[in-house]
Amino acid sequence: MMLRASHSLWRGTFALLVALAIWQAIVTLSGVPRFILPGPALVAQALWHNAALLWENALWSAGNLVLGLGIGVILGIETALLLALSRRARWLLRPMLVVAQAVPIFALAPVITLWLGYGMPSKIVTIALVTYFPIASALFDRLMALPAGLSDLSHLSGAGRWRETLLLRLPYAVPSLLSGLRLAVVYGPLAVLIGEWVGSSQGLGHLMLMSNGRGQTALMFAALIVLACLSLILWLAVEALSRWATTRLSGR
Repeated sequence: MMLRASHSLWRGTFALLVALAIWQAIVTLSGVPRFILPGPALVAQALWHNAALLWENALWSAGNLVLGLGIGVILGIETALLLALSRRARWLLRPMLVVAQAVPIFALAPVITLWLGYGMPSKIVTIALVTYFPIASALFDRLMALPAGLSDLSHLSGAGRWRETLLLRLPYAVPSLLSGLRLAVVYGPLAVLIGEWVGSSQGLGHLMLMSNGRGQTALMFAALIVLACLSLILWLAVEALSRWATTRLSGR
């Protein structure tokens, strides 16, 4: 396990160095102006000289992201379980969910900001909505796809709908839940940016918008890199959770 982790670290480091070399080569060979595409060195300077500013805004964005993800995941799991347990809920709510997914959540961001203001609530609601649908959809589809053998075993043992769902369907659906969670942590940072671009006085998205307006392109790239690091941390956390869940479910 340690050898595999070390190998992955080296591969990631090598890929990062190659990306930086390509970035610097593009800047050097094309002669593009700094205010359009700064080189890696200028972005690194912006990261160093604006560390306090970036840290303050990163905390704000990270707080919104974690709270929004948490609410979206909880609501998504509850919705999927409700739909799996109740035919009436499926008859009533399933069409509404299908229609709601057809509406771009990002198009609703200005409306949400208008209703809830420029503070944290509007950002949390936007992130929760973006992450809610992948969780609810992926988990529900898997909950309803229990293999015939397990379903027959449940019926023979006389298990009710609640016991069957909690003891058989939910453990069987964990891989799909984790897949939905992977999508959620990818969409979540994008929702943070959209929410903070639409209207905010703090956060990495707000900092990027202000930096762009002032021609501070290096600082804008620095904020984007910090947001990418937040996304990477979340993704690694989900991957670790996935490995742990897989090990527990396999009984090893």
